[in-house]
Amino acid sequence: MRALYLAFLNSWRGLVFGARTERALRLELVLLVLGVPAALVMGTTLWIRVALLASLLVVLAAEFLNTAIEKLCDHLHPAHHARIGIVKDLASAGAFMAQALAALVWMAAVIDRFF
Repeated sequence: MRALYLAFLNSWRGLVFGARTERALRLELVLLVLGVPAALVMGTTLWIRVALLASLLVVLAAEFLNTAIEKLCDHLHPAHHARIGIVKDLASAGAFMAQALAALVWMAAVIDRFF
């Protein structure tokens, strides 16, 4: 149980650090806060609500991973480097794909709800 508690504390510190230092993470946390009630209203079934919320969590997870990769790259090679830039771009593309997934899920929910 102690290991689980310590793991939670590590995660909480990462969440707080990310929210304090990264604009994209703050924006996506705001979207999550706004998205929770919107998902509860928008979803016509439990599974649609779960998909809406899960898509927002996936976006947040991808952004945290993208941020971690960027921080690590900056630590290892602070100066501009073409190959490091490619690594950062790949991580950013992963975050973008998560955002595209969320947009697809939310559009499907809107269509299901209103059309």
